[in-house]
Amino acid sequence: MTGKQQATWGAAEHAEQHYLVEPRHLAGGGDIRHVTEFLRASGWTDRSATGGPLVFDRSDRKVRAVYDPGSRPGGWQIQGQATATEPSWQVTFTRQTPVEIVAGFTDALTRERSAHAPNPWAPLQQQRWETERSQHFTAVSPDRNTWLQFHQSGPGQAHWWAGARTEHGRTWDAVFSATTPMHLIENFSAALADPQPAMRPRGHVPPSKWIRTTSVSVRPSELGAWQQARITAARAATWARHSWASTRPRTHQPAAIARPYGMAGGAARARR
Repeated sequence: MTGKQQATWGAAEHAEQHYLVEPRHLAGGGDIRHVTEFLRASGWTDRSATGGPLVFDRSDRKVRAVYDPGSRPGGWQIQGQATATEPSWQVTFTRQTPVEIVAGFTDALTRERSAHAPNPWAPLQQQRWETERSQHFTAVSPDRNTWLQFHQSGPGQAHWWAGARTEHGRTWDAVFSATTPMHLIENFSAALADPQPAMRPRGHVPPSKWIRTTSVSVRPSELGAWQQARITAARAATWARHSWASTRPRTHQPAAIARPYGMAGGAARARR
């Protein structure tokens, strides 16, 4: 690859070593483009200034997502404005929160909410997480290294808290104000409990004895195709939503919007 060629997804065709990391909650931060490119493709406005944090506003300007790795503790800050039916809310993800888990929350911000009553605990219980009822209600992963807790220290003093740890200590935290819409927390918990591994390039796998890795040989074009499928799904869902909103009879219900495609491909694997 010449010096003029940029190291972007799909820029070259020689295979590169990556690792599938399990469990995903210990996989490390990952590439934030997994989050940001989906927001762009979903019609969010990029208001980032050169050299500053990444700033994205939803098209209705009622939600803002900011990624600032230089702040303390660094990571994502997402805020929702108060509406006629909901109070304002705020969420933070520290820098090493896996992007696949962050995307569980941010992807949900781009879609219409489901009609079903949200239950943040249901995805965790489906994956056999243990629930603990004490002063605070907590769900703990089977490996006991990550959790989701509704923390209530007094009247009007409550928040949702998730995090993970390895033998080296805490790796990431996520904090949700008590006013955060339940369907968003449910989507986060579904991503948190998802048993699918996360992919990380060589040199970006956290040093922990508590993770399992599978070596995979992947061409950049394959990575590009997987990412492009996710972007294409976001664009299609955005187009469908806007098209339906502009042409629908007021008495009709919206058609279902397809969820983003999962990663697929034929990478060669070698268990480690």
